Amino acid sequence: MTIGLTPEQDQLAAAVTDFAERHAPIEKTRHTFDSLAAGELPAWWDEFVANGFHAVHLPERVGGQGGTLTDTACVIEAAATAMLPGPVLPTIIAGAVALLADDTAAAQALLVRLADGAPAALITDRDGLRATPADTGWTLSGTTAATPGLCAAQVILAPARSAGRTLWLIIDPAAPGAQITPLRGTDKTVDVGALRLDGHHCAADRLLTGIDDERARCLAVALTAGAASGVIRWCVRAVTEHLRTREQFGRPIGSFQALQHQAAMLLVNSELATAAAWDAARSAAESLTQNRIAAASAALMAVGPAPDLVLDSLTMFGAIGYTWEHDLHLYWRKATSLAASIGPASRYGYELGELTRTESRDVAVDLGDLEAGFRATVAGVLDEAATLRNERPGRQGDYENLATGPQRTLLADAGLIAPHWPRPWGVDATALQQLIIDEEFARRPQLVRPSLGIAEWIMPSLISSAPEHVAQRFIPPTQRGELGWCQLFSEPGAGSDLAALTTRATKVDGGWRINGHKIWTSSAHTADFGALLARTDPDAAKHRGIGYFIVDMRSDGIDIQPIRQATGEAHFNEVFLTDVFVPDELLLGGPTDGWNLAIATMAQERVAISGYVNFDRARILRALADDGSQDQVRVRSALGEADAYATAIKVLAVREVLRLLDGQAPGPASSIAKVAMNVMLRRTFAATLDLSAPAGLLEDAGQGGAPLVEQYFHLPAELIGGGTREIQLNIIAQMILGLPRA
Repeated sequence: MTIGLTPEQDQLAAAVTDFAERHAPIEKTRHTFDSLAAGELPAWWDEFVANGFHAVHLPERVGGQGGTLTDTACVIEAAATAMLPGPVLPTIIAGAVALLADDTAAAQALLVRLADGAPAALITDRDGLRATPADTGWTLSGTTAATPGLCAAQVILAPARSAGRTLWLIIDPAAPGAQITPLRGTDKTVDVGALRLDGHHCAADRLLTGIDDERARCLAVALTAGAASGVIRWCVRAVTEHLRTREQFGRPIGSFQALQHQAAMLLVNSELATAAAWDAARSAAESLTQNRIAAASAALMAVGPAPDLVLDSLTMFGAIGYTWEHDLHLYWRKATSLAASIGPASRYGYELGELTRTESRDVAVDLGDLEAGFRATVAGVLDEAATLRNERPGRQGDYENLATGPQRTLLADAGLIAPHWPRPWGVDATALQQLIIDEEFARRPQLVRPSLGIAEWIMPSLISSAPEHVAQRFIPPTQRGELGWCQLFSEPGAGSDLAALTTRATKVDGGWRINGHKIWTSSAHTADFGALLARTDPDAAKHRGIGYFIVDMRSDGIDIQPIRQATGEAHFNEVFLTDVFVPDELLLGGPTDGWNLAIATMAQERVAISGYVNFDRARILRALADDGSQDQVRVRSALGEADAYATAIKVLAVREVLRLLDGQAPGPASSIAKVAMNVMLRRTFAATLDLSAPAGLLEDAGQGGAPLVEQYFHLPAELIGGGTREIQLNIIAQMILGLPRA
């Protein structure tokens, strides 16, 4: 997915792409490197301006297009993907910062000039220039750091220090006392220069008031992240095409699993970068703290990682990607330049860790007064539920979200346990209605939202395929928490490869006799029933001869043996089935419909932002950041990096929700998020264990140990459950990127 979510944004990006293809193909741009470095504008600049691409975010009253900053980020992303040369990004950033100024004559004149197409540059070095008051303005002196777009700029927006405060001034680079020195830039498609001012006079009417330094920095980071997203996206496309077509040993190299996994991780990181860039752009209209959190997250998830992600791409190309003739090195150079332009990524990690000690990124979707009647109905049910209590523990553990009693029964009867299910089991909630229910639960933190546990992935198969009396027998008590379930899918020789299972179901009078061996069965020891896959036709193709059965876990012939984990506990089990009888009515669908039902079961997804990151594994990092006993730079930097990753995953979910609300088909966000969660968990645990040492010597927090240690040893259950990272990468590579199977 690109930054754009709406058809209009897609059309805008497509227009930029088409413009670049017609006016600035890369092979043509290669011949202009020297002139670009000298600050000469591309021959097509006037036409680019005529299309209004540079001024999408500027108000119509000054000659702009009146779009949002997110619209502009779409332009920047498309331009970077196409390697459109010239001072496009510097000019757009300067215009965005100018919009922060008070509505004065100076600001109006600057915005009009920018809308007319004057190339501009923004000085981000806040300490390079000094302003001394003069009779009619200020006298400026000093030298700035290297700045992109400075040689081509006809107008410069720069901060200068004066008596302990920052002045934002409009500088004419052609005026006396101003000298620009061209520098040899890393990015060959945009000039880089340094500004030296020596007795330069800046008139009082060239002062911009009202610009907040932090807001300006956030804008620059957000738009730079848009360019980084474009660079990484180009790499995904180029790598995928290369892996599909390049052959070695008589087959496409894209069929090699190692390259598939590397390409899939590139896509995961690209999607997270795009989500973070989009969020940073939209946060410009929010509070300063929220803006800073989103911008710092974009710096850590999009801009900072970009050079290394392009380098990963280069290694997949091999030596050909390291040649001057190949375009990839131009993107590597651009990514490196973009990362350098915003300053050290470590600074953003520390800053974000400091911010998120007290405030987290609010990614909620603003639904306004949509579906007001539905919201009122839900609110009424939840208000009544809040007056009730659940007095009994759940069938599968003494957890609040599994507890049973009047409160849970009320929610079940109202269809709010799984509202996306069809009536009468749910309320057939649309994506919008599911978000409203999420919001209403969130507004009542004292009301614990009930969980179905494993049954959430099993009940839909009963809804779609069970006879009415069977559905009535199982679904209501499961929703009330009175029945517990397990999933009897995996076998010793058929873990993620369900088609390889060998458990056999043989037809007998009135039902089926099942013999086999299941493993890694969560909660089998507490389950009342299980969903079981067994081979019903040994002569059929592997995926076709499978049945889907509901098994009473108290049946004769079932032997449950606990599997003790590294924690010393036993949450998983082996299940041996010997001549277990299952009546005909508990075969869902036909005897060979099991594969399709299993796939549908595994694919069940709720529309819920919280479902992507619904726990805070960084809470111990936060505690370490508060107690002051550790190296606070390292702790807060680690906290910032963890929160940036978690925020990007949540934003990925928000974007998917917005697409669904717009009526678009589901995208790959779920698969992307599962891999990203896996990476985030491992990174966060590793950082926390390192920073809390030597507390990790003890697993009992009550004896001075780290409270994370016990959680750490539960980590494999989360990393493996629902499909290992490697299996998810296979799915992404083959089903999303379209790489060939081995």
